[in-house]
Amino acid sequence: MAKTRCTWCGTDPLYMQYHDEEWGVPVWDDQTLFEFLILEGAQAGLSWITVLKKREAYRKLFSQFDAKKVARYTDSKLEKHLQNPAIIRNRLKVFGARKNANAFLEVQADKGSFANYIWDFVDGKPIQNKWKSMSQVPATTAISDALSKDMKKRGFTFVGSTIMYAHMQATGMVNDHTTDCFRHRECKALSAHR
Repeated sequence: MAKTRCTWCGTDPLYMQYHDEEWGVPVWDDQTLFEFLILEGAQAGLSWITVLKKREAYRKLFSQFDAKKVARYTDSKLEKHLQNPAIIRNRLKVFGARKNANAFLEVQADKGSFANYIWDFVDGKPIQNKWKSMSQVPATTAISDALSKDMKKRGFTFVGSTIMYAHMQATGMVNDHTTDCFRHRECKALSAHR
């Protein structure tokens, strides 16, 4: 019998795999959180599948999303990245990765880890929503508004409320799988384990 999934992932195998294995899974690892931060920022104005198809290229070009390394990138290195068609060649987004890496390192120094900082916005545990359809799922919430505002204050870029809500969904800070989706219950169970 076919599994029922959230409608947004459609039938693209890459999208389905991402939906089934990653979306909504609580992430406490700083490197993975940084990866999603850069990828969600790269997505701005585009579809997530576009970014997913370029994810491996991003990993290669951005030092497997090692924030310390990305923070030290020179202008010439970033200019070289801009010539590479394997990623989204938007100057603000590419140079924004370095800016975000530096802000990320400052948060780590301030809070002990980026995970400590970001998860504090949901009191350390995922919000469990019970949406019946994707049309009920919001693009932003009061929490993503507050998170976005605080991150902008800390020097991050491409961290608008919509981008940060997508980040919260991707990293399991919120379980937005619809209740008929097989992953809703699985992700809810995962939230109990840290």
